[in-house]
Amino acid sequence: MPTADFHDWFAACRRRNDYRVTRVPFAQLDGWSFEPDTQNLVHRSGRFYSVQGIEVNTDRREVHTWTQPIIVQPEIGILGILVREFDGVLHCLMQAKMEPGNVNTLQLSPTIQATYSNYTRVHGGNSIPYLKHFLSPRRGRVLVDALQSEQGSWFLRKRNRNMVIETTEDIPLHEDFCWLSIGQLHELMRIDNLVNMDARTVLSCIPFATPTDRLSTPDSDSFGAALANSLSSSSRALHDRPGLLSWFTEFKARHVLTQRLIPLGKLRNWIRTAEGIHHEQGKYFTVLGVDVEATNREVSHWAQPLLAPRSQGILAFITKNIDGVLHVLVQARTGAGTYDVVEMAPTVHCAPDNLGEGSGDPRPHFLDYVLTARPDQIRYDVIHSEEGGRFYHAQNRYLVIEADDDFPIDVPDDFIWVTARQIIDLNQHGNYFNVEARSLLAALHTHALW
Repeated sequence: MPTADFHDWFAACRRRNDYRVTRVPFAQLDGWSFEPDTQNLVHRSGRFYSVQGIEVNTDRREVHTWTQPIIVQPEIGILGILVREFDGVLHCLMQAKMEPGNVNTLQLSPTIQATYSNYTRVHGGNSIPYLKHFLSPRRGRVLVDALQSEQGSWFLRKRNRNMVIETTEDIPLHEDFCWLSIGQLHELMRIDNLVNMDARTVLSCIPFATPTDRLSTPDSDSFGAALANSLSSSSRALHDRPGLLSWFTEFKARHVLTQRLIPLGKLRNWIRTAEGIHHEQGKYFTVLGVDVEATNREVSHWAQPLLAPRSQGILAFITKNIDGVLHVLVQARTGAGTYDVVEMAPTVHCAPDNLGEGSGDPRPHFLDYVLTARPDQIRYDVIHSEEGGRFYHAQNRYLVIEADDDFPIDVPDDFIWVTARQIIDLNQHGNYFNVEARSLLAALHTHALW
């Protein structure tokens, strides 16, 4: 499918199906209720997920103790892309999928994007296409299979199985699915709110297929050449693998994160009304309810709570050419629901509107450098949505910034320089990089290909 034809196909998918998402009070959330004793927001089946309270204590954030609502979803879902070679080029089977929290309703998602409750059909709805390729015994060759985290700020220790399965079968093509090359997908990742979070995290797990000979030609820009060198297994990194892993392990061993679930009704500084749960300062996020209709989902009508951020975030990698090798500056970061104390996160990872007087939060390192970057320093700048199945109109600005030569190599001890090859190698395993860093890793791949 040529890329121009993709846009026509995607528009046809939108026209072919009917979608409606309506905000409703909690009392109109069919199947959901607040438990009498805890006031936790739960589904009558006892499955899917719940909204509970959490008390967090850590020495890894500017505010050491706080409470907040959090999504508790102990099930491990599947985010999977089925791939196949056509004329020697690897293609991915992608889906035009509606999620109730998407700002534009329809986005491009993996072949499979399903919780355990969904693919075991707790909802009593239709089966999920192509699921058999991802369940054991699976029909195909496993290329990627790793447990990866989701947003630690809003989920409690939530992980999904990120999978890439290669097939050689001729399989029927459902009308809301299409085959796209990896190059096309990275081209589409330059468009705001098109490739969804679940697709980006799986794409980040696929090792770069970078045309290093093209990037290394004399007429290529210095950023591209440094990126090509960064992808080489023989490139010299500022920190070797044992040193990088020791830095990461030291942060997990030396620092503290305790997470204690508490009744939603016992949260400090949070207010519940008939239509939402929000912070008394009007910051951070709101928990709200929606009623949903979609003609091409496994269930055509349902209701659910969603978490709605109050403002857009900034997620940025700062990169630097160090001795001809592109390095990326990552930080060790803790969230309320982080699985194991810290994960490696983008250089800048914040919602600027949550800062300021009374927040207790000092300005994050390097935020001003990112916000004042010149146009020639900005190598990637796209608005991407977060998980539309749990978050309502959650958008973040994703940036890759090329630092000037005078940007310091010496950085605060909770930051470290890594090469693209080091990120790719570690990302084949879970619990190293948070989901936002993985989206930016996919963005680096986008630059490598385009």
